[in-house]
Amino acid sequence: MPDAEALTMTYPNTTTTIHEQPGDWAGGEGRGVTAGAAGLSLAPGATSGTWTSAPLRVPAFDELIPSWNAVTPVRGSVSVEVRAQGAGGWTRWFSFGTWSDSGDRASLDGQKDAAGQVLTDTLRLTAKASAFQYRVTLRGAGTGVRLVAFNTADRARRSEALGAPGNRAAWGREVKVPMRSQMLYPNGGEVWCSPTSVSMILAHHGLNVTVPDAARGTFDREYDGTGNWAFNAAYAGARGLRAVVLRLPSLAAAETFTAQGTPLAVSLGWKAGELPGAAIPSSSGHLMVLTGFDAQGNPVLNDPAAPTDAGVRRAYPRAAFERLWLGHSGGLVYLITPR
Repeated sequence: MPDAEALTMTYPNTTTTIHEQPGDWAGGEGRGVTAGAAGLSLAPGATSGTWTSAPLRVPAFDELIPSWNAVTPVRGSVSVEVRAQGAGGWTRWFSFGTWSDSGDRASLDGQKDAAGQVLTDTLRLTAKASAFQYRVTLRGAGTGVRLVAFNTADRARRSEALGAPGNRAAWGREVKVPMRSQMLYPNGGEVWCSPTSVSMILAHHGLNVTVPDAARGTFDREYDGTGNWAFNAAYAGARGLRAVVLRLPSLAAAETFTAQGTPLAVSLGWKAGELPGAAIPSSSGHLMVLTGFDAQGNPVLNDPAAPTDAGVRRAYPRAAFERLWLGHSGGLVYLITPR
């Protein structure tokens, strides 16, 4: 089977492979699923089916995060599985659960063997791999997949570009993104950072989804929370936007996006005292929206952990923020843009 062609966003320590154009599906095999200009769809008369990609060769990686944009009518659903190829051959197929925009959605717990494990939304391998293959299952009339993306990264190199010089032309510029606090909602809001960040970016693009609605629409029954990265991207994608989970190597790379008017949701964690001016003392994992940089090059964020909407905008010290972002998530972002 030949290697598939793919659109990639490649940095020294991380690669994001995106399939969304007709040619991207070349070399794949459908069983009850066809590939075309609109992406993957069920063949006429089929109520379910699978699409298996050709092997995709990428720089060495030991961590993989998928994302997808799908249409799932009532009772429709999508599942994404991945296997990786290393020196010892192919791993088993690892599943990232079942996604449905209108119904039940859940990751799949308990997947661990000698080759690696799935941590809700992340495949972590025990040895480097050089290729991967994905399999998408579609269920229910009208279900379709417009985009699939896979971020692969070398965990040991996640902070390699820490402190990369910024572009001063991007400083002193901010994207205007509506400010929303997750803390206004007493019944779970304190853990709704991810859907709150998504709702802010959706509002920036003219889609006014409330924070509770975004929380309900991203809830992962198995994880028992709203922080599944792939599910948050899928939720934005189901609202008609293009949403991809990727990793950036530095704030210098992020400046390219904000300078073009594109906000990014970013994931970081910190201990008490590590993030001066933080809205909360510490976090094991928190999402904020990067909207730009102040005149000194410090990142400006809509931090949903602020107690009020008006207090959401904050600037954090560049060096501390970048270290915590790269060290915690390897520079993970949600890139949500118009299609």
